[in-house]
Amino acid sequence: MVQDTIQKIEAKLNGNEAIKPENRAELVELLHQLKSEINTLAETNAESAQTVAGFTEVSAHEATRTQKNPELIELSLKGLSQSVTEFEGSHPTLVAVVNRICTTLSNMGI
Repeated sequence: MVQDTIQKIEAKLNGNEAIKPENRAELVELLHQLKSEINTLAETNAESAQTVAGFTEVSAHEATRTQKNPELIELSLKGLSQSVTEFEGSHPTLVAVVNRICTTLSNMGI
């Protein structure tokens, strides 16, 4: 299920012409890193892995909408960031990747 979510996000990013190519490439690369980190997390905590994937999907959705709602974008990014805070010690790379995704989405002019 987590892998399906990541694949849906990647397809949505690749199909969205409104995203600048450099931003798209960076986000797709970050998704590949996230997929690896979520797989590791899922080995010990599948429920939390699904939560991280879910917030990533919501954040990507809000960031790529035609009519953006800044409040929803902020809430989704905050949720995504919050979903990994408990893993700072056990999965620092996961936290770093999620933080980069949040920063990239924020820097897209959102």
